[in-house]
Amino acid sequence: MRVASYLFGGLLLMAAALWPPVEITEWEVPWPDTRPRDPYVDRDGRVWFVGQRGDYAAYLDPATGEFTRFDLPEGTGPHNLIVDESGFVWIAGNRDAYIGRLDPRTGEVKRYPMPDPAARDPHTLVFAPDGTIWFTVQGGNFVGHFNPADGAIRLLQVPTPRARPYGIVVDPSGRGRPWVAAFGTNKLLTVDPATMKLEEITLPRAEARPRRLARTSDGAIWYVDYAGGYLGRYDPASGDVQEWPVPGGEGARPYGMAVDDRDRLWFVETGPDPNRLVGFDPKTAEFFSITEIPSGGGAVRHMFFHAPTRTLWFGTDANTIARARLPE
Repeated sequence: MRVASYLFGGLLLMAAALWPPVEITEWEVPWPDTRPRDPYVDRDGRVWFVGQRGDYAAYLDPATGEFTRFDLPEGTGPHNLIVDESGFVWIAGNRDAYIGRLDPRTGEVKRYPMPDPAARDPHTLVFAPDGTIWFTVQGGNFVGHFNPADGAIRLLQVPTPRARPYGIVVDPSGRGRPWVAAFGTNKLLTVDPATMKLEEITLPRAEARPRRLARTSDGAIWYVDYAGGYLGRYDPASGDVQEWPVPGGEGARPYGMAVDDRDRLWFVETGPDPNRLVGFDPKTAEFFSITEIPSGGGAVRHMFFHAPTRTLWFGTDANTIARARLPE
């Protein structure tokens, strides 16, 4: 099995030389060593992101290359943000146990503290179809639900200790069922929004460590196994799991992940230096693109697909915000 995986990876790397590279453009963030991450494109085309080590939220205007910064309360340690249709920016205060609402018109930040001191590190936020927010709490071991209308926060404890709820996606229809990667174990998590019952789903390989998720239009939940170097697919209807070794093999450390408007999966191998953006087509079950990130990347932790421009956006540990124009 191991030999077959190496052979498979070697063939993919040879084929990669024949694939046209994805066009990647990077903008250097003007605040050094702040780990810019988790970009989100708003309705005006501004690319918002947080400076995890700089206690700020900011946006890039791709047309001009100009950055605008909003300082957050000291010690926030922002990990992630999302932007609603009214233009409010919602921020995971990872180091200070709160969700924040930034009003870009005034710079004011309204804080919504976690109701349980054990929920010390809200991690990744995602909108549900009804405008509420699901989120993960990695170290505290919770999946959370937040209602911006009244500020109510509900926390669901994960039964498995140290499960480390990490990446999260939400079904786009109905009430929006969340799916979560439990990075500390070989499990996925999901919650029934009607009953708020949390379910654990065990993946076949005990050593698997899913870190980020994506959802294709057929309802399948895709994950990257950071520890083992696999791309995986879970079918909620049948419970079937399929896995493919990624081109970089066991040491690839696939991390940031997204799906485009053609249901193609994109993720970044953070083990190689430079990091590599990899494309996979579920229709053919083949990897079809590998592109090195010009700055090296360091680590690409999260990605955002912007459908109107067919671009992927991500932050890098090389202190850049990057745009990848996807091939046809």
